[in-house]
Amino acid sequence: MAKNNYQAEVGKKSNTARAKINNAPISLKYSVEVCNQIKTMPVNKAIAFMQRILNYEEFLPLRVYNTKVAHRKGDSKAGVKSGRYPQKVAKEFIKLLELAKSNADNLGLDAEKLLIIHIYANAGINRFSYQSKGRIAGKSRRRNATNIEVIVQEMKN
Repeated sequence: MAKNNYQAEVGKKSNTARAKINNAPISLKYSVEVCNQIKTMPVNKAIAFMQRILNYEEFLPLRVYNTKVAHRKGDSKAGVKSGRYPQKVAKEFIKLLELAKSNADNLGLDAEKLLIIHIYANAGINRFSYQSKGRIAGKSRRRNATNIEVIVQEMKN
């Protein structure tokens, strides 16, 4: 069994739940933007936001990685009008947040009162494949992966 280290140890063990996905085949840049957007958001609101991205109803505002990205119609979100609709990233984050909800439910926490207190994305392994046509040596192509983790805490009312 591999070691399962998290980037941060926050909150009490009694009212927090964690989830992690290793080497998801998604963009690291979009993952960082999603993490910045949904941190300190309730889990149900974050899942609804990801669903709206999947349905092209709302865009993901790109605050850091926004070179040559077109503006979207309507009001600005998070202070910017540039954004995109990353489908694969939205699906993986929905899966991650559902995992965190089920882990919290397993620990006896109320799944409706969960708040994201820590979310982090970093680079996973690079997978290489080779295109055989062309020159003698072929052409190397790299497929990126991303590790994402989340820690959720039960809110007090």
